[in-house]
Amino acid sequence: MEHRLGGNAMGFADDLLVPLVDAGLGNSAYLVDLGDGRALAVDASRDLRSLNAAAERRGLRVAFAADTHLHADFLSGAVQLGHDQGATVLASAAGRRAFDHRGLADGDEVDLGGLTLRALATPGHTDEHLSFLLLDGSRELGVFSGGSLIVNSAARTDLLGAERTEELARAQYRSLKRLTALPDETAVWPTHGAGSFCSAPSGAERTTTIGAQRQANPLLAAPDEDAFVRRLVASLSSYPAYFDRLAEANRRGPRVLDTALRLPALDAGQVKALLAQGGHVVDVRPAAAYAAGHIPGAVSIPLRGQFATWLGWLLPDTAPLAFVTGEGQDLSEIVWQAYKIGYERLAGRLAGGMDAWLAAGGTRSTTPFVTADQAGGGPVLDVRQSAEHTAGHIPGAVHIELGELAARAADAPAHAVVHCGHGERAMTAASLLERAGRSDLTVLDGGPDQYAAAHDLHLTDAAEDTGP
Repeated sequence: MEHRLGGNAMGFADDLLVPLVDAGLGNSAYLVDLGDGRALAVDASRDLRSLNAAAERRGLRVAFAADTHLHADFLSGAVQLGHDQGATVLASAAGRRAFDHRGLADGDEVDLGGLTLRALATPGHTDEHLSFLLLDGSRELGVFSGGSLIVNSAARTDLLGAERTEELARAQYRSLKRLTALPDETAVWPTHGAGSFCSAPSGAERTTTIGAQRQANPLLAAPDEDAFVRRLVASLSSYPAYFDRLAEANRRGPRVLDTALRLPALDAGQVKALLAQGGHVVDVRPAAAYAAGHIPGAVSIPLRGQFATWLGWLLPDTAPLAFVTGEGQDLSEIVWQAYKIGYERLAGRLAGGMDAWLAAGGTRSTTPFVTADQAGGGPVLDVRQSAEHTAGHIPGAVHIELGELAARAADAPAHAVVHCGHGERAMTAASLLERAGRSDLTVLDGGPDQYAAAHDLHLTDAAEDTGP
């Protein structure tokens, strides 16, 4: 999705820089108009639809594609931009990328034709992380900070293993100190933002300035390096399983896509065969449609902005996937969300949907999906993230994050009402438990606030759980 930035002190961002936000993954790419029909793309995802559309509207060819780090939340689109538009790929030499690129070290500069891009080594999120300072002569226009300095935080430092988390947090401290030595008016254009599992806090702002971060970033308020490390490490939470695969995939370079992507039609027999051979069925219909009737063993992951996150968290990328879709759903969105995180074994979609499945003699399962006033007063299973649960939860609720649920199915209480914030993740949770043999679950259509109101309860937080 294309967004517009307010101008900085030099008015640069109003006219020449377009942030392209993937709200589902919580990340931003950037397109910079270099003023002569050429453009710079920074941290472009493999799903280049919005970036290509923005460039086409402005009559731009992407001449440079810069990547700040290997361990992004997505597969890079830089290789594809090199193939499609002849873009020169700019990236850290320390990343040892296995494809044609211009490797940069700290202080190296690239002449963009009037503007200059200077590489700044900013390790912490990853070892090879670079930030890119955009200069007009000697004036610092802004810095593409990737997963280093982000709005009111800094990106996580545990992606290379628990044994290196503190070491990288200390590197992150020094990198942020380096960036915040830039002038106050310097714009900060991070890759990771709200919704990213790379430790971005909630909030609407996706860009900032150095001066604003000096005043508002709580990590920068830490009195010393040790306090910074404690604060950053304490903020770390779980992250999607597919993150661990992306660094090497981006180092090798994603496969160039030279044909239109599509989702072939499958008949019921082909879907049954896929299941018998170890494949997975993903039902992308809304939660209510899945509840009303679904293929036994199908995983419910409703098609929305967060589809890629949960696909990559819950299912392997090594087995074929078939999809059950609803009328009017965008098949290309399924494909692109899968491909941008490296899921390419897409067998196809069930032609005719559940009607065709039943007509071919297939069986179906149903899952009770109830409003808060219809839910009984029995056990409650909360599958939200830990931070959500800590902020306020139903008294006595058993908490198991959705990402951990398949491995902890035996810990889920019997005859539980499963809930998340709205119902989508809870239906996904129920589908995972049904695959594990459970048939005694009810899913809440809504969240803990609605449940508490209907049952005259007060949501508790972490302080109330632990007591004074």
